[in-house]
Amino acid sequence: MLSFSEALSAGTAGAAPALEWLVPLLDAKGGDETKLLAAADKLREKTLGNSVHLRGLIEFSNFCRKNCHYCGLRAANKKIKRYRLSKAEILATALKAEKLGYKTVVLQSGEDLYFSSEVMSEIIVELKNKTKLAVTLSLGERDEATYLAWRKAGADRYLLRIETTDRRVFREIHPDSDLEYRKNCLYTLKKLGYQLGSGVMAGLPGQDSTSLAKDIIWLHELGVEMAGIGPFLPHKETPLKDEKGGSLSQALRLIAVLRLVFPYAHMPATTAMGTIDPLGREKALEAGANVMMPNITPTEVRPYYEIYPNKICLDENADKCFGCVTARIIGLGRTVGTDYGHVIRKNSGIKEPNSR
Repeated sequence: MLSFSEALSAGTAGAAPALEWLVPLLDAKGGDETKLLAAADKLREKTLGNSVHLRGLIEFSNFCRKNCHYCGLRAANKKIKRYRLSKAEILATALKAEKLGYKTVVLQSGEDLYFSSEVMSEIIVELKNKTKLAVTLSLGERDEATYLAWRKAGADRYLLRIETTDRRVFREIHPDSDLEYRKNCLYTLKKLGYQLGSGVMAGLPGQDSTSLAKDIIWLHELGVEMAGIGPFLPHKETPLKDEKGGSLSQALRLIAVLRLVFPYAHMPATTAMGTIDPLGREKALEAGANVMMPNITPTEVRPYYEIYPNKICLDENADKCFGCVTARIIGLGRTVGTDYGHVIRKNSGIKEPNSR
């Protein structure tokens, strides 16, 4: 392994991702950690500027067919109140988001097969016909025909976190999923031309810096264009309820290293970081992140989308949340992005929002 200084030099010089320099950076502590975060923030400013793009998050269903060991939405959790938003409710929420100034909505749910290829296609088409919003989907694992239908309907982006590429860890947290199938879903999404987002969870039981470094190398091979990082936060109604959660520090180092590997990728300062630390999202923005995803789900159902415990911003309406997030961004000396924040990709063939 390289020394920290050698590793940081390699990372800032744009070296191909390799264990020898990724691991020392992921393990950085004290003054070295401060230098790492500052280097990532400097690179973010150079490549993407000071704009922070806002994506309005609509969590439209908490039904899920899967039983992931870390997630409060797991099918076996009988203590959760389940809900589904109607097409009219989803569209009304999106229209309000556009009126507030959002350029993108993220439609996210558990793996709820009620929202079939046909049902979601109808929602996407109507949303595209009635707004100029970019549409990001985060609906889990589906087959190629479904992904293609949603792409043809007008979806611009897709988020599917791999969570971990360590086979042992993946098997322990996903009892009814297959790592290779999940990878193939991501390969398919890329082939279909989606702006592709993936990412990992930091602090999972059995995970270490070497496994995280291998995750980064695989994400680089995949060519992700959006990278989402979240700390593992144990939920009391899951098999991992007694495990130690991930730390904000570890998540921030991971964001910083990912920024060095992916100079132009979009990276969110997630709500989970704000759950760990009241200033967690600001700290993420100062470690290389350039996106925020305010929750605009109707407040009457928002508390029931409990992937992890103690989520913040459960009772703030969309107007208040937009104002709060904007103030936080301006307070850092940054600006709120006014464009769509599409990925930077030459000869991409990406269609502008509202076109098919």
